[in-house]
Amino acid sequence: MNAPSTDQLRVVVIGAGPVGLAAAAHLVERGLEPLVLEAGPSAGTAVRQWAHVRLFSPWAEVIDPAAEKLLASAGWVRPDGAAYPTGGDWAERYLQPLADLLGDKVRYGATVTGVARAGRDRIVDADRDAQPFTVHVELADGREERIGARAVIDASGTWSTPGPLGADGLPALGEKAVADRVSYRVPDLRDPAVRARYAGKRTAVVGSGASAFTALAGLADLAGEAPGTHAAWILRRGIGAQTFGGGEADQLPARGALGLRAKAAVEAGHASVVTGFRAQAVERDGDRLVLVGEDGRRLDPVDEVVVLTGLRPDLSFLSEVRLGLDERLQAPTALAPLIDPNVHSCGTVHPHGVRELSHPERDVYLVGMKSYGRAPTFLALTGYEQVRSVAAALAGDREAAERVELTLPETGVCGGAGLYDTPERGGCCGAPVILQIGAGAPTTTSGGC
Repeated sequence: MNAPSTDQLRVVVIGAGPVGLAAAAHLVERGLEPLVLEAGPSAGTAVRQWAHVRLFSPWAEVIDPAAEKLLASAGWVRPDGAAYPTGGDWAERYLQPLADLLGDKVRYGATVTGVARAGRDRIVDADRDAQPFTVHVELADGREERIGARAVIDASGTWSTPGPLGADGLPALGEKAVADRVSYRVPDLRDPAVRARYAGKRTAVVGSGASAFTALAGLADLAGEAPGTHAAWILRRGIGAQTFGGGEADQLPARGALGLRAKAAVEAGHASVVTGFRAQAVERDGDRLVLVGEDGRRLDPVDEVVVLTGLRPDLSFLSEVRLGLDERLQAPTALAPLIDPNVHSCGTVHPHGVRELSHPERDVYLVGMKSYGRAPTFLALTGYEQVRSVAAALAGDREAAERVELTLPETGVCGGAGLYDTPERGGCCGAPVILQIGAGAPTTTSGGC
């Protein structure tokens, strides 16, 4: 029996999260056959791990249009577009129904361990583009499989690889030894055991993004019920007008409000701020921990450390395909300049699609959070636009693939280099404009970076 031609093979999508399932919906809409490989036991496995966190985008902005059409055909009822879901809501009310509808196009307990051109390692040029991909998979029961694919869309995200405490991007000295007292996730303070871990304790929160804001706000609420609860907020740069985000200037109001809640925690005395501190080591001091900076500073002892220094992509299983990645962000080289926080911190990104996501290896795409590498400004809307464009390209509709169908909202934060202790300077964004997103919204433009 002859092996199927490359064009007859399925498009393998890695990850059954929001963007991976959206990719599958767009492929189905285009008449292509997807196979979604999910390492976990259910749709949105990573999202479920932050089920307690409320999104700062409403339902109208976290439902992919092609996915919605597919769901609507099966009688699915769309949640109130103005309401803000938690991660748990997103997974249970949208992602799992979508995966269930896709049926055997989604496989659980399937961990991708490698991707390569059939019979070609990354060195070999001869007849390379004519070969299909071979996707190496390890199943939950330990068995291994090899799956042929005409294209690979990696939507596996970055959740599994959080950044460490060390300011140099590597674990701080002693970080592994105190792992029982260090968390890399926003604490779920609804859980009695987690609540007891932080109640009445002093906690160092390391990081400056939305996750840090969420942790600070939660600990401040806990302080109102459990006296002695206090957060030491550790920042690698100085504090200024933009430290707490865009506030009322943010066109995603819930995101702006999150920063204002963190600011309120500081002003109420539930959190103290340590600036210009770059952790080099963490040491035990009796039953407590002491953070030591590169400059030799030793902070007051804490009971717990919450490290929220960002996420990074796992590229290990892509070692045999030829990726074109920026040396700083580990994002596609054409996309990186648009999202590099060394250049701007606006969070508003030039519309992009298959052109910016292409690699030297044809028909391999990193999408969703993973496409942003280490950049922190990703929105679900971005991922949905990415996979719409990629699916169009794989279907041969280049005009649709290169057409822009999304403009993102401004954050209200445009302070330039956001990673080090450079002074805040004039922003790169235009004046904020009011922007509507969702069904029936008018086409808009904004003065983005």
